[in-house]
Amino acid sequence: MAESSVKPADESLKCKKLEYNIHSYSSYSTTYVPENIKVDKSNDQSSRWSSDSNFPRQYLVLKLDRPAIVKSITFGKFEKMHVCNLKKFKIFGGMDENTTIELLDWGLKNDSNSETFDLKHSLGEGQFPCSYIRIEPIQSWGPSFNFSVWYVELRGDDDRTRVKRAGQWLEQYRDLEITKLCMKYFRQKNQMEIYNALQSATGITLEHPLLTQLFNILVHDGDYEQVEQLMTNAIHNDYLAWYISQQDYRPCWSRVSTPGPRPGMRGGHQMVLDPLTQTVYLLGGWDGTQDLSDLWSYSIRESQWTLICPNVEYVGGPTPRSCHKLCLDPERRQIFVLGRYLDQQLRQPEFLKSDFYQYDIDLNIWTLISWDTSSVGGPRLIFDHQMCLDSKHSKIFVFGGRVLTPSTTSNNSSSGQSEERLISNNSNNNNNNNLPSLSLPSLGGGGLSLSPPLRLPS
Repeated sequence: MAESSVKPADESLKCKKLEYNIHSYSSYSTTYVPENIKVDKSNDQSSRWSSDSNFPRQYLVLKLDRPAIVKSITFGKFEKMHVCNLKKFKIFGGMDENTTIELLDWGLKNDSNSETFDLKHSLGEGQFPCSYIRIEPIQSWGPSFNFSVWYVELRGDDDRTRVKRAGQWLEQYRDLEITKLCMKYFRQKNQMEIYNALQSATGITLEHPLLTQLFNILVHDGDYEQVEQLMTNAIHNDYLAWYISQQDYRPCWSRVSTPGPRPGMRGGHQMVLDPLTQTVYLLGGWDGTQDLSDLWSYSIRESQWTLICPNVEYVGGPTPRSCHKLCLDPERRQIFVLGRYLDQQLRQPEFLKSDFYQYDIDLNIWTLISWDTSSVGGPRLIFDHQMCLDSKHSKIFVFGGRVLTPSTTSNNSSSGQSEERLISNNSNNNNNNNLPSLSLPSLGGGGLSLSPPLRLPS
């Protein structure tokens, strides 16, 4: 048999090969009889079943020598790719030829490798047996060619005790589903007396109580507001968590209108969010004529701006600035400020100091941590850099940005040099460390985030 590749079927390796015979078929061409699929001859082009038409529904029905829990199917192929290989097919199985369950809806690759697929063999909390396996080709790799199957191997469990137990479970499951279908029918017809009597006699619950409640308030009461509230509660209680996790995010913007004072128009300002109090903090920026140093807070819950200080420089905070960066420690309730942009005419050595500030939110106190971080192994004066904070270990990570250098006639670039280091700062003792180089490209205006479980900035 050619090398196996495909959908993983690890469980099938523990199962035995199941013997079968050809029970029935739709058609076959000349010598390409259905019995050929019982022998794996990948180098023999005639060793296959081939239908005499590509018009649905073509099929092969295999009957197991004895009932079994069929867990996997393997398709062998010709040693070369072939236009008659099955691009799409379905597999059905059951104890009766005419009462089957869909076990697989898949397709084969057009290559020479055999492929093994797991088959559905469980219903609810139990497994079910099969005596018949039906293979239905849907499409071949050559659109106008007939269907060909070269080799089929079934694997599973034919232990008599387990198969008998599975058969009993199948009967119980069918009885349960039939009863539920009857209950659903009587409820749809509003024959609630029969519905309630059937439920009382069998003790069977049609569905989750939440769905029953939804049916009553939507179908019987027509109370759409209650339906919306019910769905909101279901979301909050994680009943829809799996479904929501499968949906793509779609941003929805809405204008936030707030009463009272609020920040004026500006650019190059910085904002951070305190996730515990749902508060946004804004510091500085450029209003078109000058840098700003006002500090604002915005309460998301109350939709209200508050001016904390019109000029933090007057209370020991940083000078007016733009293109700086903020990061917030939600546990210690502290904000850190680093970097700023300077116009060309102000880039004199005495002004190119990289000051580093801390703001205590609860005490409303500013602290100058360092008047020049470059003098203690930290970054030079930079702008358009990125910062993130590891609150658990009191570390701030700084990466990228543009370094401001003294203005000269030969160097009048407004963008500055790139900062290529990734630097960490311990916010408890102000120790700076250059992290090992990982051949990171220098970036200005990039992004930086921290993965808390791994403690990796990215």
